[in-house]
Parts: sequence; structure tokens; C-alpha cells
Amino acid sequence: MEMWKKYASMKGPVKSLSPCPSVRTICAGMDEYSRFVDWDKMDASIQNQDPKELTCTEFQELKQLARQGYWAKNHSLRAKVFHKLISDIPCRTVTPDANVYRDIVVKIAGKRNSGTLPLPEFVDNSLVPTYCLNAEGIVAVRKIISCIGNQFPDISFCPALPSVVALLLHYSQDEAECFEKVCRILACNDPSKRLIDQTFLAFESSCMTFGDLVNKYCQAAHKLMVAVSEDVLEVYSDWQRWLFGELPMVYIARVFDVFLVEGYKVLYRVALALLKFFHKVRAGQPMESDNIQQDIRTFVRDIAKSVSPEKLLEKAFAIRLFSRKEIQLLQMANEKALQQKGITVKQKRQNVHLAVHAENFKSEIVSVKEMRDIWSWIPERFALCQPLLLFTTLEHGCSLNRFYSHIEGHEPTLLLIKTTAKEVCGAYLSTDWSERRRGGNKLSFFGTGECFVFRLQPEVERYEWVIIKHPELAMAGSERGSHSTQASSATSFSSVPLDPSDRLSPFLAARHFNLPSKTASMFMAGSTECIIIGGGDGQAFYLDADLNHGRTSHCNTFNNQPLCSENFQISVLEVWGFKDTLSV
Repeated sequence: MEMWKKYASMKGPVKSLSPCPSVRTICAGMDEYSRFVDWDKMDASIQNQDPKELTCTEFQELKQLARQGYWAKNHSLRAKVFHKLISDIPCRTVTPDANVYRDIVVKIAGKRNSGTLPLPEFVDNSLVPTYCLNAEGIVAVRKIISCIGNQFPDISFCPALPSVVALLLHYSQDEAECFEKVCRILACNDPSKRLIDQTFLAFESSCMTFGDLVNKYCQAAHKLMVAVSEDVLEVYSDWQRWLFGELPMVYIARVFDVFLVEGYKVLYRVALALLKFFHKVRAGQPMESDNIQQDIRTFVRDIAKSVSPEKLLEKAFAIRLFSRKEIQLLQMANEKALQQKGITVKQKRQNVHLAVHAENFKSEIVSVKEMRDIWSWIPERFALCQPLLLFTTLEHGCSLNRFYSHIEGHEPTLLLIKTTAKEVCGAYLSTDWSERRRGGNKLSFFGTGECFVFRLQPEVERYEWVIIKHPELAMAGSERGSHSTQASSATSFSSVPLDPSDRLSPFLAARHFNLPSKTASMFMAGSTECIIIGGGDGQAFYLDADLNHGRTSHCNTFNNQPLCSENFQISVLEVWGFKDTLSV
């Protein structure tokens, strides 16, 4: 937003890219941006229709115009808006420009047929979409990508690049201008502004982050993925391909309109919307193939049959997504998990969904299938691990002291309970139980918003932190007391970049949110006398010191129904940890 304020008040020509009209009045003309376009392929509505100019000085106004598609119906106007937005991206001091391209293109591409020019390895055999390009444009895409590879030796993995080049070529006067636009996007040096993944670590962690978001915001679709796919993360690793490869031209152009204004979070939103529409359209229908990945790709490729670009964006922005800060924290947590496992370059993926191996798993409470279902709910960075039994009342006895001695030092943990009435329920607990000592002898709550509670028998139901489904409860505002710090709005965070070297709060830490009361974040608490999970007008679980009796009721933290009989006797209690078995 700060960038836009400066941008709106700028006077004089834009640096780096060739001079372009001020955004206060961007007027339309068309011929100069038609060189690479096959107008027979282009949607007839994207011609030179009104509006003829854009008058805008405030970020919020530009954001709304982008979402509404204000410049989407005028090819030349969109070209000039793209030009201006990309010109304002803060870049490294030495960023290749149009003149560099003119100097190197003959050397890199040679005089041979550029249509057979090999692409850099970092595009990973990605689709090279032609969209509405003419023959000259199709050839130019490969030349530009090859020249980018020459100028950016630090890029190791960037499968979205062919799509970005092909799209921007529609809105460029020549190859050199398109090259410069893409270089500015790649060379962005604003730590709070993420644009395009350029390493396998960044790409893979984005796939895990997308999987986490699906788990939170598209639970019906996620349940379908778990049911029909052996490796859910493999399906979610296609999320960028849906956008930068399968989406038709008119759709990806509309996404890019908003992406250039609002940033990376838009991509997550649109991919989640695609998955929601896929589930809605295909619900109850047999899969078209035995490959869910291929079915989703086909759906996205043919999306015009069922969903308009406007409906897609409407759905995307109706999702009440985490703040930019929380998503960045989640992304960094996923990157850290991959680094700890040595996964920083592309390699053959283990079958993550089968982390619960039938031959190695034995529980007195849940079956292998039930444990796999639970595993599909946990954050992706821990789904890379296998379950490790830490404590069971059948072996270690019914003692809270023994409970603590066996599970302290493990984070996160999974609590499973089977009652004497054969009901099965439990909780995913994000934080090491040793944290309970921070309150001294006083019972105090700790944990994060990744905690959730659930029941499996007699029917399956999961209850997450109430703030996830009702973000309006986390009131935006200033810091209030010691319980909360920074408000969770994206705008309040956008000017405060995160430094990965700093000690960061965990993802969904309660202090990131201005909560109406402490009852909204009573995740877990323990003493020598009891364990409590969830609080406020009741407790999701209360277990006594003998791990023999318990209570369950509605609580404000999870907004749950009782998870079994309200007063129950424990038949078996197990606590599972997460064993890192991924070897490289």
C-alpha cells in the first residue's frame, strides 16, 4: 500500500522501463500492442472497448478496479496498466533491461529456428502455453525464456515462468520490453512482496502451504482428495500448474490483473476457488479417469464450460483467508521443515499419504485407515513424518506424571481416547507439554491455533480453532495487554517485512490476533491434577490425574459439540508423536 501511495504521487517519467503515461491518466491505443497477438484466438470482448483511460490515485481504489476487471475489456489499456505496475516493482540495482536483451538475443538464440530452442532446466518441462499468440509470439517465448536463463543463474526452479512470459508478451510492444517486464518481476527485492517462486524449496513449501490452506478452507474437497488419491500432496503440488498452464488466457489475464496489485496471496485464493468449483461440479459424479490430478487439470482447462472469470474471482475473494503475515509464517515453517529434511532440490517424492504404514502401525484405538484420515488433517510439514507411539495407558499405566514424562520434548502430539462406551475422540496439540511449567504452579493455557479436536466414533467430526471459520472474532486494532499483539490484517503487516533470522512467533499464535477474550485461545493446559483442552463456557476435554475419568462439552475455543458422552470413563488413552523417517 505504501508503494502505491508513492506511486500515485509520482511525477516525471518512470525509471528503467521506457516512459509510460502516468497512472492518473492511462489512455488507450491498440496497434502498438498487437504485434504478437492472434486476434482470431483472442476473446472478442477483449478488444478496444471502453473504458479508454484509468484515473486512480489510491491503492484501495486500484485494488477494487483490478478485482472488478476495469481494464480487462481494453487490450491496450491493460498493457499500459501492466507496464506501470511492473515499473513500480522495487528491484535489485542491476536488473537486466530491454537493452540487455537486444545485446544478447542473437548470441543466445542464434539464427536457427527458435521454435526448437531448448529451455533452461529450471522450467522443469513445464507447459509452454501459447494462449492467443501468433506464430511470431510462440517463437519469441522460447527466446525470451532462454535469455532470462542466461541473466539469472541463481534461478534453480521456476515452472511458472513460461506462462508469465507468454502472457506478458500479449501486452508488450516487442520481445525486449517483455523480457524487461519479466526480469523486473524476478528481480523484486522487497522482502514483504513475494511474486514468483524461483527455487525448488520455495516452490515445494508453497505446495505444502496450499495443502494446509485446502485442509482449512476446502474441507469437502480435501476429503475427496484423501479418498481418491494415494498421495494428496502430489495432487496439491499441481496448484501452480492449474494457474500457470491450464487456465485459459482470459482467466489467467484476470488473475494477473489482481496479482500485480495484491501479490502472491491472490494465487492461493484462485487455486482454492478452482478446487471448490471442481468439487462442486464433480460432486457425486464418477471420476473421468483413475487419476485425480488429470481430472483437475482437464476441469481447469475446460473451466469456461462451467465457471466465468468473474465467478472464479468472486469465489476466490469470498474465502476469508488468513492474513498475509500468517501465510508467510506458515510458508516459512514449511520451508524450515523441508530444510531440516534436506529437501532443497527436486528429487523423487516419497508417498506422503502413506506415511502411516500398515505393517508398522498398531493402535488399540484406531485402525490404519482412521489414522490416515487423521493424518490428512494435520499440517503438511508434519504429514511428512510417521506416527510414533509415545504413551499408552495399557503399557505405561494411568498416571498423569507418567503421561508427562513420556511426551515432554515432543511437538506436536496427537491424543487419542477410547471410552468404555467404545466412543473414539481426540485432539491434535501443537505445542510441547513442557510449556505448562511456564505458569509455575498456576494452571495456564498455551498452544496455537493449529490445535483441533475431533471424534471418530460414532461419526467423524473435526472442530478447529473458532477464529479460522469466524475471523471477524479477531478484531483488528492495536495491541491490547499481554494477550495479543499485532492485528491480523494484511494491510497492517504489509509494511513490516519478516526477517527469517529473527525469532518468529509460531503460525497462528494467539498473540497475533486481537481476540475479544482469552476464552477464544484456551488451547491446552496441564497440571499435576488434570489436563484441559479448549476452554470458555466449558471444556472440549477435561481429564483427571488418574487418566481414568473425563468430561467433554461445548467450548468457545473450538466451538465444538461434546466429543463423546459428556461424562465418560477412559478405556484406553494413547499419545502419538511424529517420527521423521524421510531420508534423502
